[in-house]
Amino acid sequence: MSKELIYGDITYQINGVLFNVHNKLGRYCNEKQYSDAIEKELKESGLIYEREKILPPSFEGEAKGRNRIDFFVQNKIILEVKAKNIVGREDYYQSRRYLEAFKVKLALIVNFRSKELRIKRILNSNVNE
Repeated sequence: MSKELIYGDITYQINGVLFNVHNKLGRYCNEKQYSDAIEKELKESGLIYEREKILPPSFEGEAKGRNRIDFFVQNKIILEVKAKNIVGREDYYQSRRYLEAFKVKLALIVNFRSKELRIKRILNSNVNE
């Protein structure tokens, strides 16, 4: 079993972006403000990303464009931005659903509300790379 961090180089760069944003904006902004700042930092870092990528419908009859991921980085990593007191189970399940829909290996949930930046890694064990 490999102990290497999945997408370690890319997540290291993403973490740098996230810490820069947290250091600049602090913990009392809203998700859109953090997302705008993250987008600026991602552009400057040279990482390829797509903002508010639309999920394909998960069942027949679901309205198109109902679900969007905050960022899709390097066509490999889902980045979900939160600004709330606690990242709960529903946020985890949301990220799992996104991982399954895009058939990718890794999602990061970042919560800017806490004093220290919180980044959670969610793995999709159904995807082999």
